[in-house]
Amino acid sequence: MLPRIFVDADACPVKDEVYRVAARTGVSVVLVANAYMRVPREESVELVVVPADPDAADDYIAERAGAGSIVITADIPLADRCLKAGAIVLAPNGKPFTEASIGSQMATRSLMQDLRSGGDIVGGPPPFTKQNRSSFLQALDAAIVRLARS
Repeated sequence: MLPRIFVDADACPVKDEVYRVAARTGVSVVLVANAYMRVPREESVELVVVPADPDAADDYIAERAGAGSIVITADIPLADRCLKAGAIVLAPNGKPFTEASIGSQMATRSLMQDLRSGGDIVGGPPPFTKQNRSSFLQALDAAIVRLARS
């Protein structure tokens, strides 16, 4: 059985790459967003528009992702929920979220949130690069191959 890719789509910078890989491999894609967006008219690509509630997209993905799923998100709490459900989780820069790394990522996120709420100026993420895009494509291909073999 081929894997299914869930994309936390509202701010995802690698949607076009996901479409290309999915078309090449025959994997189905479910994009979950708070607003309508243009997606390819392919049978294997589905857009799910959820209410504007900040957690609606996360809840939709977390309730459906599991073994045999790949989740694309930069959202660390969503990544944690999906890992616990057995999904493979990739950040848009290609870095995998893993059981071994998610605890420290959650702690760092919490610390940064506390610093921001305390008024400390903390820089945002680095700019998205061509290397990030390339790393993502390699990681997505590897995840699909790994799931297809299992």
